[in-house]
Amino acid sequence: MTGGRRRVVVTGMGLITPVGLDVESTWSALVAGKSGAGPVTLFDASDQLVRFACEVKGFDPELYMDRKEARRADRFLQFALAAAEQAVTQAGLETMTSDAPSDRTGVIVGSGIGGLSTLEAQHSKLLEQGPQRVSPFFIPMFIADMAAGMISMRYGSRGPNYATVSACASSAHAVGLALRSIRNGEADVMIAGGTEATVTPLCMAGFASMKALSRRNDSPETASRPFAATRDGFVVGEGAGVLVLESAEHAIGRGAPILGELAGFGQSADAYHMTAPVPGGGGAQLAMRDALKDADVEPDQVDYVNAHGTSTPANDATETAALKAVFGPGAYDLVVSSTKSMIGHTLGAAGAIEAAICLLACERGRIPPTINLDDPDPDCDLNYTPNHAIDRSVNVALSNSFGFGGHNVAIVTRRWEKE
Repeated sequence: MTGGRRRVVVTGMGLITPVGLDVESTWSALVAGKSGAGPVTLFDASDQLVRFACEVKGFDPELYMDRKEARRADRFLQFALAAAEQAVTQAGLETMTSDAPSDRTGVIVGSGIGGLSTLEAQHSKLLEQGPQRVSPFFIPMFIADMAAGMISMRYGSRGPNYATVSACASSAHAVGLALRSIRNGEADVMIAGGTEATVTPLCMAGFASMKALSRRNDSPETASRPFAATRDGFVVGEGAGVLVLESAEHAIGRGAPILGELAGFGQSADAYHMTAPVPGGGGAQLAMRDALKDADVEPDQVDYVNAHGTSTPANDATETAALKAVFGPGAYDLVVSSTKSMIGHTLGAAGAIEAAICLLACERGRIPPTINLDDPDPDCDLNYTPNHAIDRSVNVALSNSFGFGGHNVAIVTRRWEKE
């Protein structure tokens, strides 16, 4: 226990991503360097400036809910419920018992945008058919907090329950605040993560209009190329990541599987610009330093950084500068990678997905690559694990998440070792 605080561990993980429909399939694809990008199939994108994305493929919501419930759930909510079921099942907490009382179990799930496809469909119905034709389920299908609400209803979790909305840092905030809830004694168990389903006409058009997206329509698989000199924007992704967090004593007491430790959380704001990072990454530096301090970890103890690494010109160079500032000369000894090169930018779900990847790297001693990195930007000169996974012992990992609005979150994970 660090400084007398409760240690917080992870006992369950669930993933729905563009390269896999669970943890094992996602991990296998990532370490193999498989891209999840391809032409958009969820709608007719023929008139869009950008016609490709990292879609979740082959997802059947009826594996996780009945047909009526699936029809009344936006895709972002379907993903969240699926990932939560995977995580809760692995943790062995399908029903609240005396080992995990309902009033000591909470849910925090973030989403940057919520039910955007539902909003688009219902707005079209309003314009074409009039207000009487708008679905009575529109509001609950659309609002971002419904993922946390529905997960709590499914598992009878009556502890802290809310959504975090901080753009691409949303689910990183959810995981970090869940950590604090357990440390502060508000709960013994927290179901935390994020979900996003924004491969929609409006979202694609909006990001393309602001020139945030890669336009490599002729080569989707190579479009997401973090830290490369030829990067030209991110690739929209979708999916969900959910973790079950517990106090270490609670998990040990009920004989739960311990997958790793959630050791530190740092958050900050750039206070600079709506969409651009502050030059030098001052806000990112502050979040990383606070996370390391919170975890009682020195910079030279970090083995792996899962970078925010969006493949945009501004982010990648700024994040590199921030890493150099925080880690000093030791930055060149770090192993860094951006798994967004394979699964795209899942926006509000990214932080939780990438925290899970860090936990897996700690547990399994493998680091996924940054694919499509054949021509590094001279300003991005760290070890970004180009193109191939590497085997390396990882005791401590750091995950970065930065969002529009200047939101910054860093999370430290650690391989579990009982003191």
